[in-house]
Amino acid sequence: MNYFKNLQELLKVEREEDLRQYQRLTEQASVAERRANGLTWYPVAIRGSEMSRGDYLTVELERTTHQDISHQFRFGIPAVFFGNHDPKNDRVEGTIAHQSGNRLRITLRTDELPDWTRDGKLGVEVLFDDNSYEEMQSALKQAMTVAEGAATPTRELVQVLAGNKTPTFKENDPEVALPRLNESQQRAVQTILKANELAIVHGPPGTGKTTTLVQAIKALVRRDNQKILVVAPSNTAVDLLSEKLHLEGVNVLRVGNPARVTERLMSLTLDGKMSEHPQIKEVKRLKKQAQEFKNMAHKYKRSFEKSERDQRKLLFEEAHKIMKEVANTEQYIIDDLMTKTQVVTATLVGSNHYTVRSGRYQTVVIDEAGQALEPACWIPLLKAEKVVLAGDHCQLPPTIKSEAAAKSGLSKTLLEKCVELHPQAVTLLEEQYRMNEQIMGYSSQVFYKNLLKAHASVAKRRLFAEDKPLLFIDTAGCGFDEKIEGTSATNPEEAGLLLKHLSQFMTEWASKTKTPNEVPSVAIISPYKQQIQVLSGQLTQVADLQSFLPAIAVNTVDSFQGQERDIVYISMTRSNAEGVIGFLSDIRRMNVAMTRARKKLVIVGDSATLAQFPFYADFIAYAESIDAYQSAWEWM
Repeated sequence: MNYFKNLQELLKVEREEDLRQYQRLTEQASVAERRANGLTWYPVAIRGSEMSRGDYLTVELERTTHQDISHQFRFGIPAVFFGNHDPKNDRVEGTIAHQSGNRLRITLRTDELPDWTRDGKLGVEVLFDDNSYEEMQSALKQAMTVAEGAATPTRELVQVLAGNKTPTFKENDPEVALPRLNESQQRAVQTILKANELAIVHGPPGTGKTTTLVQAIKALVRRDNQKILVVAPSNTAVDLLSEKLHLEGVNVLRVGNPARVTERLMSLTLDGKMSEHPQIKEVKRLKKQAQEFKNMAHKYKRSFEKSERDQRKLLFEEAHKIMKEVANTEQYIIDDLMTKTQVVTATLVGSNHYTVRSGRYQTVVIDEAGQALEPACWIPLLKAEKVVLAGDHCQLPPTIKSEAAAKSGLSKTLLEKCVELHPQAVTLLEEQYRMNEQIMGYSSQVFYKNLLKAHASVAKRRLFAEDKPLLFIDTAGCGFDEKIEGTSATNPEEAGLLLKHLSQFMTEWASKTKTPNEVPSVAIISPYKQQIQVLSGQLTQVADLQSFLPAIAVNTVDSFQGQERDIVYISMTRSNAEGVIGFLSDIRRMNVAMTRARKKLVIVGDSATLAQFPFYADFIAYAESIDAYQSAWEWM
């Protein structure tokens, strides 16, 4: 099928660009530079080691310095453990088995620690993740084979998703009573239950998408006795669903490494469940025995007689034999756990983990489908008879490294395609529980056909009685010209005005609040990284805001996806005579920024520049229509 061939070609282009960017970061870069780019932990200390599956060695490492630097280590990616004496030879490759805080476990392709690990400084470094690309390419190839093969439920699903067939629904399916859900949420659950191949939950900001999914999954498990695979592109989304399902009494197995390592989440992982299994004592006993045989074998020096050599060989053989027994016992435990599991949760690529690789599921749920790269979706999809896509294609799309691949269609998600192809499968969640109705209004108008409504509990809420929940502060004519630095833009004067406004507002709030200890949470957002640095720097100089700093977060739009704050300030940054707005033209990104606010949204920008673009011209008109427009001259 050309559909899958095209995706394979686009993925190839994306991989090449990703590899090019990785090589740019690593070639000729010092260890310190690679560490600064989040690719390397150096130095690290060994905190423990144990034999693992396949007779490999898993080593626990801790970074001992530079612990504040963000990094790219995560479960399942390839990495290299290295020493500092001989960079070419003092290295052994492996896979990250777990990462939490400043510690990680790496499963090495060796059965013993090399000699160089006992002397000198050690480090661990992310390798280019070719494995994920291979998994995606393999899934696309398999999808093409299924699409052209014999009739099966999975083939029907593939044909629907590729646009060759329309989805079907069960008639006269009995409805499930769900009094905790609102009308549109109940409609979404009923559609999921009735769907034979595809159901789509379109969840705008604050509409309770996770709550809806949890109730739908619970109904599929309890009513239809289904085994379900739940996946998402991010560990955070997988963790949230895992925890919520567990709290609803569903037997959940979390495959992979949780982003938030809480006791509750750890108890849902394979390691956590295995540690509670009655057979695990036997595994530990056997592992200890195998290690003892290996230690005895290592006592023989390199120059030894034939009899000692034979004895050493026998000891190693005995250790290997025991480790085979360990593998068999562990597999028995895993099989036992899988039999009892109702819902398996994993990331998209993590759904090919050895525990679930050959599994079949009546339903696969893909959450955050609006941020999922389509080739990655096909990894879990091939295990399914039916799929539920949940997300919002009007918010941030997936990150694509290659501009050419993005423009040729890789940035268009499976969710977006299916919403266009199969509107009969879509349920829009229409009631939101986050924003004051004025904050919600413009997004509802532009992105959600004016169907979004604010629940009574949030519709009128504000920080104090006479406060305006929405403000556009217009800097036109103030001479706040942008400064372009490389690919980023800054506007120091606009940043100063924004912080002045925030300072005056927080002082006013403090004078009117009856609960001074409950400080509202504040997000200061700009689409431009350099402007974030300007805002962060200036914020430390504003005396009246120092006591509020713990409640204030300053960052880009992308970092606030999925979050919310009481107050949101957005610095639009762009101000030029040509009306050039750069990637402010990505209105989905602005939808995310605008819908983070619960009680107050303040947008600061130059109408003369912004209004050249219809989305912003209409927003300014919307602000004027509800008396939410102010000139910056009032604050000068």
